Amino acid sequence: MSRKRWLWPVLGAGISTGVLLARSQRRRHFLARCACSLTHEALAGLEVPAESTTLPGEGIELHTILAGPTEGPLAVLLHGFPECWYSWRHQIPALVRAGYRVAAPDLRGYNLSDKPRGARHYQIDHLTADILALIRALGRESATVVGHDWGGMVAWRLAMDHPEAVDDLVILNAPHPVAMAKALQRDWSQRRRSWYIFFFQLPWFPETLLTLAPLGTARFVFSRTAVRREAFSEVDLEILAAALAQPGAMRCMIDYYRAALRLRPARRATAVEVPTLVLWAEDDFALGKELTYGLARGVPDLRLQYISHCGHWVQNEAPGDVNEQLLAFLREA
Repeated sequence: MSRKRWLWPVLGAGISTGVLLARSQRRRHFLARCACSLTHEALAGLEVPAESTTLPGEGIELHTILAGPTEGPLAVLLHGFPECWYSWRHQIPALVRAGYRVAAPDLRGYNLSDKPRGARHYQIDHLTADILALIRALGRESATVVGHDWGGMVAWRLAMDHPEAVDDLVILNAPHPVAMAKALQRDWSQRRRSWYIFFFQLPWFPETLLTLAPLGTARFVFSRTAVRREAFSEVDLEILAAALAQPGAMRCMIDYYRAALRLRPARRATAVEVPTLVLWAEDDFALGKELTYGLARGVPDLRLQYISHCGHWVQNEAPGDVNEQLLAFLREA
């Protein structure tokens, strides 16, 4: 009799869990299917002429938002984890009005861009090769490159390995690769902040967990970790959630972290010689301000500006400050 008494609650719990998971999967698939329509609505909200297209990367296709005069100087905007082109919704209009031709791609593996399977495809040299290919597909030899978070890591490496392709470099809360490597080796405070990097080394579980409820994940990752929480509206969160709900996207995003710890760049780190602006939100939950100390030793033409009472999502949380600093730097560079 005791076995029977235990059987029904366990069976009921299993059925309830299965139903909840099935509903969650249906919601995720529905949200993923909305990505294209949400993209077009977001483009209309930019209030400057813009288009959604695809451009070649290194053997893949990158979904890219293009805006601004075709003959204007090119600015390439590289988003971070777990975002998409929409992270730059406040910067695209400002740069267009300043006369720039703007390209904001979804990085490989993200949103509507191609998603090759396997961590080896997300080694840093493939990521920089994508941006070189994109610049050349637009008929240019070089561009102003702006990067946040993982996009900033790609931008740092692009400026080191291919300085001829970078006119000016703008980094937003993305540590210099050498500084980050040293911090993960020696700084327990940064190691604690970076716990998720080590969690992401687990197979399959992180991506499964983070895609159970994409909208809930978006609320937690963006709104709850922001200092200025009003930065993300429900519409913003829905667009970002639709991007991370794309089939296979979260696995690819996390493969960036797997590749970073397992696969070395082809070249050694060198000094960044191009004019560089680093904008750093001081209250970043994931990256300590200490990562910016001593940066000028490897970046001789550096301008470093801190933004107070602002979190990791700096271009979303403080768009006015970011745009002002960005445009001032580009005018002077």
